Amino acid sequence: MMESVRAQRLQPGVGTLRSLRPGVTGASAPPPVAAAPPPAAPPPLGPGFALGPGLPPPPPPLGLQGPIAPPPPGAGPPAVLREAVEAVVRSFAKHTQGYGRVNVVEALQEFWQMKQSRGADLKNGALVVYEMVPSNSPPYVCYVTLPGGSCFGSFQFCPTKAEARRSAAKIALMNSVFNEHPSRRITDEFIEKSVSEALASFNGNREEADNPNTGIGAFRFMLESNKGKSMLEFQELMTVFQLLHWNGSLKAMRERQCSRQEVLAHYSHRALDDDIRNQMAMDWVNREQSSPGALSRELASTERELDEARLAGKELRFHKEKKDILMLAAGQLGSVHPSNC
Repeated sequence: MMESVRAQRLQPGVGTLRSLRPGVTGASAPPPVAAAPPPAAPPPLGPGFALGPGLPPPPPPLGLQGPIAPPPPGAGPPAVLREAVEAVVRSFAKHTQGYGRVNVVEALQEFWQMKQSRGADLKNGALVVYEMVPSNSPPYVCYVTLPGGSCFGSFQFCPTKAEARRSAAKIALMNSVFNEHPSRRITDEFIEKSVSEALASFNGNREEADNPNTGIGAFRFMLESNKGKSMLEFQELMTVFQLLHWNGSLKAMRERQCSRQEVLAHYSHRALDDDIRNQMAMDWVNREQSSPGALSRELASTERELDEARLAGKELRFHKEKKDILMLAAGQLGSVHPSNC
């Protein structure tokens, strides 16, 4: 019985604040907390789970992801990003297929099949999934989701759907290849360096790093729990915590008296699934009903963030999951929002 109650307290739905059942409140309960304005979005890659200061973000998967301010739509990607992508694709082709023109879509699929054949733990198989944004005219946009869940998108102006698919495959292949480098693994040395940098950034002391009830201590706990994993794998886990923070779920769990350790332990082993998405979508339905226009404003902001991150060649799953959740909420409300991605 206690375990059942504990599991319900850890549900991602904000509407569970006054009740044990997600999204349901008792007759005497006050209006659902989901109606409150959402918290500010966390910085890219930052888990944002904090009772005090936010957790310091892990390093990005690559050092070649374009400038902080991406170019305006249609201006094309920074030259350094385009050149880096092409160099990695050529290098990969040279070592796997010999010289000559490489079919980057096939190369990306072969890369992940090779990883699986060498013992990589791919719970959902090695299939790479492409998704075109519906459009009747260029520029065309395509997203690609890797077997672990990481998402990338076409980062160039693409006059055809085939070119958009190739562009997405290129940036995904570059990240996939770089992710195999030993420097992208979470090791004891990496953990110590990251924690020391976090302590310096937040003027913390060593005792905080050893206390799991502090923000830096929780950051260390997350790193140690993922020792041996790559940066992309760690980033996939962080996406769950980013979404929980964005939706207000972490704040709601604190108010339900969930400890930091409970939340970390529960969501470190829980994949992002339709149940989480549906509960978050229902929270946005409640927000829209209490504050008309909240959903459309958040969706417009999310689409801008997604587009900017895509053109800068960044990993996109957090932004894309946000958009999918908001579109799910819009569908439940029966509203139609034209995408401007």
